Amino acid sequence: MEEYGGGNLLSEAMGSGPRVVVVEDCVEAPAAFVLHLLLKRALAGGGAVALLALAQPFSHYDRVLRKMGCNLSLHRKNGRLHFFDLQAFPGGPKGGAICDAFFRLYGDIQRVVDANRIAEHAGQFTVMIDDVSLLEVAAHGSIDDVLDFLHYCVTLTSEMNCSLVVLIHEDIYSSERVGLLLHLRYIADLVIRAAPLSTGLATDVHGQVSSFPLLVALANIMMRVGVLHL
Repeated sequence: MEEYGGGNLLSEAMGSGPRVVVVEDCVEAPAAFVLHLLLKRALAGGGAVALLALAQPFSHYDRVLRKMGCNLSLHRKNGRLHFFDLQAFPGGPKGGAICDAFFRLYGDIQRVVDANRIAEHAGQFTVMIDDVSLLEVAAHGSIDDVLDFLHYCVTLTSEMNCSLVVLIHEDIYSSERVGLLLHLRYIADLVIRAAPLSTGLATDVHGQVSSFPLLVALANIMMRVGVLHL
């Protein structure tokens, strides 16, 4: 992505100061590679990351980032990467247990953000959620619990000067049920959208990435197949 003109987009997404970045994708054009690039950029800039992983285990991210020249195991050992394995989240029945699980999760995130804030030579802190759609599934479809959790995470961006990056699958939300998607778009400072080419698949181009709102023309960045499927 950086090689084919996306460096400015990454800089815009991971710039200094608190912000909320929403990454949207679809089945035809998955955007996990965007999270990989943003994760690498956040750690390479001397910052720290809390990765809330619902889609993949740590071994997956460690393997992918190693190919990109970033050692997640070392960053985890040094306390710059805080990995939350949420593939079994929340581990309780529908009802009050879900609300309690979200409350405990937020408390854990708040503690690591606060510890980074008071640490000597602390850099920018980023909270990443690799699949908000799965967070809704984990909450047994309780959008209210998910929205409350996201609201508290957004407060961290202003109260503790950190950033929030979330991935959501745009195509799973029908026109009758877009509350979560619209809410994320409303609170976002930047939306990065991965989509297939309108002309269909090509030999060396799989899709395109566009972003809004931006003052510079960064739309329609073409991605080669090898880069897209890092």
